[in-house]
Amino acid sequence: MKRWLKFNAVGIVGALVQLISLWLLTRAGVQYVIATVLAVEVAVLHNFAWHEVWTWRGIPAHGRWQRLFRFHVANGLVSIASNAVFTWILKQGFGLPLLIANFGAICVTALLNFVLAAVWVFQPLPSQRMRKPTV
Repeated sequence: MKRWLKFNAVGIVGALVQLISLWLLTRAGVQYVIATVLAVEVAVLHNFAWHEVWTWRGIPAHGRWQRLFRFHVANGLVSIASNAVFTWILKQGFGLPLLIANFGAICVTALLNFVLAAVWVFQPLPSQRMRKPTV
């Protein structure tokens, strides 16, 4: 439960990072679907860094690049795809303002991202798992 709360705390700050990035990018003239993808990537990198140092604190630095790759495959691709699609649906289909539509898209993916991170991304690599002593 403690890890779930930490994951969500990082996710809330990451959502703010994403929304601010989206706002800045669209203000700079970037088309909103492309800006959504870029803003999600900023948030994904932000969240990974905080999960490494806080949510899953104590895991060895060895394997960090593999975890970053897995985080991008799991949370990154899921978040980028679902945020782009759901933001578009909520904005175009329901007429919601962009930042509200994007916030709705963030909410849709939060649980799936935690499950992917807990089950696949932050699990120890085979070389890091403790072996049971043989009798």
